This record gives sequence, structure tokens and C-alpha cells, in this order.
Amino acid sequence: MARLSRRAFTLAALSTLVAGREAGAAPLLPRAAAQMRGMWLATVTNRDWPSRTGLTAAQQRAELIAQLDAAVRRRLNTVIFQVRPMADALWPSPYEPWSEYLTGTQGRHPGWDPLGTAVTEAHARGLELHAWFNPLRVAIHTDPKKLVASHPARKYPGWVVAHGGRLYYNPGVPDVRAFVQKAMLDAVARYPVDAVHFDDYFYPYPIAGQTFDDDDAYDAYGGAFPNRADWRRDNIDRLVRDTAAGIKAVRPGTRFGISPFGVWRNAETDPRGSDTRALQTYDDLYADTRKWVRENWIDYVCPQLYWHIGNAAADYAKLVPWWAQTVKGTRTQLYVGEALYRAGAAGQPAAWQNVAELSRHLTLARAHPEVRGHVFFAATEVAKDAKGAMARVVADHYQQSAMPPR
Repeated sequence: MARLSRRAFTLAALSTLVAGREAGAAPLLPRAAAQMRGMWLATVTNRDWPSRTGLTAAQQRAELIAQLDAAVRRRLNTVIFQVRPMADALWPSPYEPWSEYLTGTQGRHPGWDPLGTAVTEAHARGLELHAWFNPLRVAIHTDPKKLVASHPARKYPGWVVAHGGRLYYNPGVPDVRAFVQKAMLDAVARYPVDAVHFDDYFYPYPIAGQTFDDDDAYDAYGGAFPNRADWRRDNIDRLVRDTAAGIKAVRPGTRFGISPFGVWRNAETDPRGSDTRALQTYDDLYADTRKWVRENWIDYVCPQLYWHIGNAAADYAKLVPWWAQTVKGTRTQLYVGEALYRAGAAGQPAAWQNVAELSRHLTLARAHPEVRGHVFFAATEVAKDAKGAMARVVADHYQQSAMPPR
């Protein structure tokens, strides 16, 4: 094909556009710059999908397709699908049981492959599908006997710690870290997921008067560390770093993203921290989220900035520039996690009763070029949008479609 000059190409394009308008055709809207427009699709406790346990395979599939279609209607481009909500699986895993949130019984085959279907149907709609894993949560009770007999937590009771009415895998045990990586990477090997996604749960959120009982593991593996906190952070660092390496080995090109609680450290604790007065992932969850970004261990970070503009303890308007500065100069992309579920909800502060609050977040973030998009919690609110906050976001910011950033 002969190569057109730039001027000739421009004239030809303008002629085509004018001809289209004269013929009454609607002009094509230009595509927006690449940006993340995502939603979390939570399956734990049937939060977003399936609507209840025990639906037929056809009913579950229809509900899943409806969620993907809702994302398309809102001009989103990414669905972050929770496929390992509780040391279980939404695919035929050889390592962990089928999730109870499908059939109501842990280990029971649902009659179809939800993750495989989600990947195929998302891609058919032009959506990315990020596989969302909770790496360490085992159960929302403390009785191992309630788990299916073949569950690894029953086979290896030394891997598990009961804390706060729940069961957790202990990340201080090297075999635990190796196992959970193997279990998660099985999904990456089987399916062309676009990314692996972790949420904000690492060591459990603190509970007053309770401690996470990892004495035995600390005695066995913590000798090289000056204190337990540094050892715990190293355990989580290893989980993150090794998972990143495993993803690259199993399916090169698949990205790795983490959505942490939105505050790394408060400035009063560490001058590198944010102007906030909130729980700190570094100190309370033993998750050094800033390090993961600065060391380029993860491809994207999506901090959950679930506060309104002007919040006294954690101001959205102060946290966005802090995170923008944190990713600056790194290869880690920044997306902002948005609390759509708070918009207009009973009991929320007055700011959240304003239908424009969420749209104001996107306007504010636009002033920071490091912010490459937003992810909304969660799918139920994206679809139902009872107060119109999502519709306002679409009207103000998503009038054109956009590809996700790469």
C-alpha cells in the first residue's frame, strides 16, 4: 500500500468526517486516553455474585453475564473478579475445594467453570478480567472441622491461626507461603487472566485485647530479625515478591496488582507518611505497601481511598497527592479505589449524601497525571446505582470509552 503524506491523510480524514455529517451520520466519538475504569466483583458471603447459594449453573452464569454487561453499560473496561474468597476456588483447582458460596457446600462441584466463563465472556465484551485472590483468609469461623475433610487447613493444622473469630493461614510459615502461591498460580496457568489482584488483607486487622498467635513460627523462623514486626513484614514482602516472580514465570505479560488499605503510615509516625491519623498498613497489617511500589514488585497499586474530601482523619484530597508522589519515578501504576458503596448510604457522613461526591473525586484526581484511573467498590452498586452516583460519574467523566492502561 502506498504511504500517504501526513497532510494528505489529514485531508482525507476530514473529507470522510464532513461527508458523514452531510449524510446525517452521527460522528464517531474519539476514544479517551487509556485509563483504568474498574469494578470489584466480590463473591465472599455472596456479596455481589452469585446472589445466593444453590442457584443452578444456568442461573449463576446468567447472573455473572449480567454483571459483565453492567460494567459495559457504565463504560468500564475492567472487572476484578474474586475467585479465591476463602482458601477455596471458583475454578476446578487440584489444591483447594470449590467455594461454598456457589452451592452452599464447600467442595461441591457447581456444574460449570465460573472463572473460565468469566475470562471468556469478559474478553468477548472488551473487558479485562483480573483474578482477585485473598491469599491468607481460611474461614469466617474458628472450627477446622467445618472445613471439607480434604482441606489443606485440616491436613496441616500447624499452618493455621485462629484470631478474631476467623481462621487464617500463618504467613510466617514458609510452607504456607509456598502453598498459597502454588494454589493461586494454578489459575494463572489455566486461564489467560489479565492480572492477579490481591486485596487489603495480609496479617489480620488489629482487634483490641487480642494478639495473632504466631509464637511457634516466630521461634522457628524469626531469629534473624530484631523484632517480630520486622519479621512479619518480611514474611509479607516475600509473599508479594515471590508471587510477582511466579506470575512472570507462569504467564509472562500477566500483571500483578494490589489494593491495600489507603494509609501506609501517618506523618506523625514517619515523616514520609501522609497527613492522616488512621490505621497504618506498615504497622498494623505488616504490609509495607510503599516499598512494594518503590521496588517495582507490583505492576499497579490501587489504594482503597474510601474517605470523602475533607475527612478529618483521612482526607481524600490529601491522600491522592501522597500516592501520586509515591508512584512517581517508578514502574508501578496508580489507580484509586473508590467507595461507591458509601454514596447515599444510610449512616454515612453528609458529604456522601451529595450525589456529586464521587464525581468530585475523579475531578480532583485528574490534576495528578500519576493517577491512571479508578476502581469502584462494588459491582452491586455499579449495576443498581440507587442514588445515581455512578451515573453522575459516567456523565461527567466517562462519556467516551477508554482502553485500560498497560
